[in-house]
Amino acid sequence: MATPRSKAGTKGVPQHQRRQQILAAATEEFGTGGYAGASLAAIAARVGVTKTLLHQYFGTKEDLYVACLVPVGDRLLGAIREAMGQDGTTSDTPLRVLDGIFTALEGQREAWFVLYDTSLPPGGDAARRAADYWSAIDRLAADGTADLLRATGSSDPLDADALTYVWRDLVATLVRWWVKHPEQSPAAMTQRCTRLFAAAAALTPGPTAT
Repeated sequence: MATPRSKAGTKGVPQHQRRQQILAAATEEFGTGGYAGASLAAIAARVGVTKTLLHQYFGTKEDLYVACLVPVGDRLLGAIREAMGQDGTTSDTPLRVLDGIFTALEGQREAWFVLYDTSLPPGGDAARRAADYWSAIDRLAADGTADLLRATGSSDPLDADALTYVWRDLVATLVRWWVKHPEQSPAAMTQRCTRLFAAAAALTPGPTAT
């Protein structure tokens, strides 16, 4: 949902509220335009404040990006960890993880693209922070896919590596589709994924008789 351009940042707004307004507008701007395409002027216009005020609150453009990135990364990483639980991966873990991701992003779906932005300046703080989150999420995905494969009797590390790649791209594709369909709630998306997984399972050949 677009952040309205208003006088939200003018005098009389408490500092904490103004800070949250700026972060919400910046997350939307970065999420829709990418780091390279976003501008502090556009973010300031969304909130109804000046670029000078943005600098006073957050410093540079990259500092503001990191201020948006960290809560998004923490929220998604926490949701995935909670969905995976303490008792190991089971057949319903992938759907729990997807549901956790959809729920964590609801109300700010473009935040996904703040975390997974390929236009970040290489070597900068934002790129390093994003890479740390990517690595942590990828490790969880690798652990989960390896557990699922072991349950099927496969211990081939290349199988696990390939499935991790498939899973990562699948999640990104589903989120991108969801962003284009704002009428779809997290619960509706989880139900849709349940149907898609069931259809994929039905197309999978069974074991060959010997």
